[in-house]
Amino acid sequence: MHEIEPYYKWRDDYIAAEDERSPFYETQYNEFEFDKQVYNYLLHPQWDSFGSNTLYLKVIYADYDLGFTIIELIGEWNDAIDNDIMLLKREILELMMDEGINHFILLGENVLNFHTSDDSYYEEWFQEVEDGWIAGINFREHVLEEFKQSNIDYYINFGGGLEHLNWRALKPVQLFQKVQEQLQKRLN
Repeated sequence: MHEIEPYYKWRDDYIAAEDERSPFYETQYNEFEFDKQVYNYLLHPQWDSFGSNTLYLKVIYADYDLGFTIIELIGEWNDAIDNDIMLLKREILELMMDEGINHFILLGENVLNFHTSDDSYYEEWFQEVEDGWIAGINFREHVLEEFKQSNIDYYINFGGGLEHLNWRALKPVQLFQKVQEQLQKRLN
């Protein structure tokens, strides 16, 4: 896992550590030491911590004018033991919503497992985005099944055209437009 680094090809467009409105503004990274891990597996030092012991993230893009962010995740999403959704919501998402973000794209290819608790923080997040939405892209099938069994898919849009989306071939605004188009089709 230490070789899996956050997506970096949009760094010419956005770097969270250089964004004054980002929760990770002025974060310093040590490229020579592995300071994060999931269980016994070290992670690339570019991943960001938000308080979870098993789930890390990288805000790879944010656009405050359009009100969207793209967040890449890695590790084990564990609400049952660590209440990761509470930490994620309180430490990251609420700060971003305060800055006008109400469209969230979660990239889940590197989420290895999901362990559920209750859905109250998902419901709260869903209600607070008001005219926005939350979309999960490319989560593993067994992780999607866990989300569905826990009824989290009521709050986060999964599946359909979002399931195997080649997001790396797009620029951030193109990805946002493609996800918005997919979600609009569902409403019609």
